[in-house]
Amino acid sequence: MTEKTTEVSPAEAQEIEAAGHYVTAELCGEKLQIVPSGAWRQSSMRKLKANEMDDFLEDVLSPDSYEAYLDLDPTNDDLGEFINSAGEGSGESVGKSSGPRASSRSTRKR
Repeated sequence: MTEKTTEVSPAEAQEIEAAGHYVTAELCGEKLQIVPSGAWRQSSMRKLKANEMDDFLEDVLSPDSYEAYLDLDPTNDDLGEFINSAGEGSGESVGKSSGPRASSRSTRKR
């Protein structure tokens, strides 16, 4: 199954977040509306990290899309593809942080 999303620039993603709109991504062939990943609340991220998927998705999906998600009962693979697709559609990568950079200053040896 091929997931299709509309690519947006980082500037467009910021406009979407500022306006409080949703981006569209496909889950099991159904188009769902999801908050752009850069606008996910930290409380929602904690739910995601705790694997509380129903609670997390209730936070980030539109009410109609959340009901559709419950009806679809997707697999973990389907859900992972959907979350990644939603991130790409909002111009953000999900879960691919480069992490902190190493210091350019060398440590003095004793």
